[in-house]
Amino acid sequence: MDIKHKVGDIVSRIKNDKDFSEKFKRDPAAAIETVIGVNLPNDQVNAMIAGVQAKLTSDKAGDLLGSFKKLF
Repeated sequence: MDIKHKVGDIVSRIKNDKDFSEKFKRDPAAAIETVIGVNLPNDQVNAMIAGVQAKLTSDKAGDLLGSFKKLF
């Protein structure tokens, strides 16, 4: 399983699917397992949750930086 690819899929789905985004906020482990279709051990799920959250944060920071660049 390509973890980076799966994290990207999950991030994309969070951004584009409001229901899935809410599910991820309520129960990120269940949301991730829904996308990948496999019940993973807790340590692997927690690593994927951290990866998705980091990607979402970096995407938001990049969007914010892009907005600032437009001001100048």
